[in-house]
Amino acid sequence: MQWKLPLLVGLIVLGTHVCSCKFVDIDKNLKDFASAVEYAVFQFNEDQEDEFAYKFLQVHRSQRKRLTFIYLMDLEMGRTVCKKHDEDIDNCPLQEGTEEKMFSLLNSTCVERSW
Repeated sequence: MQWKLPLLVGLIVLGTHVCSCKFVDIDKNLKDFASAVEYAVFQFNEDQEDEFAYKFLQVHRSQRKRLTFIYLMDLEMGRTVCKKHDEDIDNCPLQEGTEEKMFSLLNSTCVERSW
């Protein structure tokens, strides 16, 4: 019976270490991360009252919470001359001059809906 207690304590300690909920850096070219970026940009445009679309320019930080598909990302986006429901926003030129807008998104959460 005595040997079971140290084993149990060892598994609990190991389990909490392995299952820590820290964000870790990931490759920004991973397929799942790229899909999450695409969805985040789409959702960002949908949530804005601005009639112009923002397009993805660059990833500054790409992280994932361990053992989940929760991503932490810092994205650079630019305001385009296209409306947000135009077809090819990725190839749309950016606005310049007085119409140009800088934007910081501090926190956004996406949750899968169950129908």
